[in-house]
Amino acid sequence: MKILITEHIHEVLEQRLTAAGFVCTHLPKITQTEVLQQIGNYNGLVVRSGIRVTKQLIDAAPNLQVVGRVGSGMELIDVAYAQQRGIVCVNSPEGNRDSVAEHALGMLLALMHNIAKSYTELKQRIWQRNLNAGVELMGKTIGIIGYGNMGSAFAQRLVGLGVRVIAYDKYKIGFSDTLVQEVTLNTIFEQADVVSLHLPLNSQTKHYINEQFITHFAKPVYLINTSRGGIADTMAIVKGLENGKLLGACLDVFENENLANFTETDWQWFEALIKQHNVVLTPHLAGITQQSAYKIAAVLADKIIANFKL
Repeated sequence: MKILITEHIHEVLEQRLTAAGFVCTHLPKITQTEVLQQIGNYNGLVVRSGIRVTKQLIDAAPNLQVVGRVGSGMELIDVAYAQQRGIVCVNSPEGNRDSVAEHALGMLLALMHNIAKSYTELKQRIWQRNLNAGVELMGKTIGIIGYGNMGSAFAQRLVGLGVRVIAYDKYKIGFSDTLVQEVTLNTIFEQADVVSLHLPLNSQTKHYINEQFITHFAKPVYLINTSRGGIADTMAIVKGLENGKLLGACLDVFENENLANFTETDWQWFEALIKQHNVVLTPHLAGITQQSAYKIAAVLADKIIANFKL
């Protein structure tokens, strides 16, 4: 089986596939157009975040049997059409769930204890001690929306912090255990102090977080989004921060993540966010660590091998 590996992906992927008998071609700088031209020669395709596996690309690949996405999100792949064609689609969220969970917790603590804010002030030679008094996580109710790899890993990190963890997942039932209590979405609206999003981006979750959603909370909450920027209407978050419906926001992902292509509207929400004192922003870093780069590649290699034993 011939596999085309695109983009910069840890070498362990190619090493494991080659050892298992696959013939790999790694072209880290290949473009979308070049993939379209060459994909007919391959049985497998591995992408990360720069190549879109569209209907057009799939139609140009009569021999394609597997598409692998290094990482978690599958929004760049037309999975439904690929599956109609009998193509196996796999990803590797197990590889970076620990990184995402740690990052989400770190952002939350940095926000609630004013760590990011006070550090910024200290760089400006401003010493604000009492005015930066934080809020303890102890005793709070943490609501997780989406209880897959990332959501459950985040729940694990909360053990020992003296919090109550509740979770809602539209597609899963019966997952209550010693870590988490399965609840309805209404229960999260009624009881949560902190809400963490762990959802895929698709037609059902686009702007899942909007002005109406935010108004449903019985009390102001802290919001964490380390999943996909398109899940939230960013201006709705800005308005929630301004009107007090949101106590703060930890955002690692955004609707547009390419500053060079920002529209006037994008700059509006960006400027509005960075002016807020109660936000912590990072540039889509949650799933990126030295360890996760290896793990997401290794997990994906193992899944491809398991599906296509030679």
